[in-house]
Amino acid sequence: MSDAGFRSFMPRALALARAAADMGEVPIGAVIVKDGEVIAEAHNSPRTDHDPTAHAEILAIRRAAQALGDERLTGCELWVTLEPCAMCAGAIAHARIQRLYYAASDPKGGAVEHGARVFEQEQCLHRPEVYSGIGEAEAADILREFFKKRR
Repeated sequence: MSDAGFRSFMPRALALARAAADMGEVPIGAVIVKDGEVIAEAHNSPRTDHDPTAHAEILAIRRAAQALGDERLTGCELWVTLEPCAMCAGAIAHARIQRLYYAASDPKGGAVEHGARVFEQEQCLHRPEVYSGIGEAEAADILREFFKKRR
């Protein structure tokens, strides 16, 4: 991240997380960037879509692949508000995303630095560069507030 051209897209992902919360969805937002431009974005919507795979990362990956006309998102960055789960980490590897930036760690369901540690497995054929903690406090606050209201 020492690149002078580094720009954070986490504020947009956080805005998408807030939009998900407003819809009653777990507040997670994701943005996919190529060459410094947003090419796809999404927030969690499994309840709205009646689709257990409708995680923010999966939806953003699908949209980016459509936008690029390619199943490989070579040279793309994924900005997401929470550490990806095993399903999403697998999709990130299959999509060949170059860099993953995530805000808050997820000790219960995360699979990057916790749990399955998908990118560390021998079977993982592509490992993105991973950067965590960008916007962590704000992402954690959004999640905490969402679950506080639901209890």
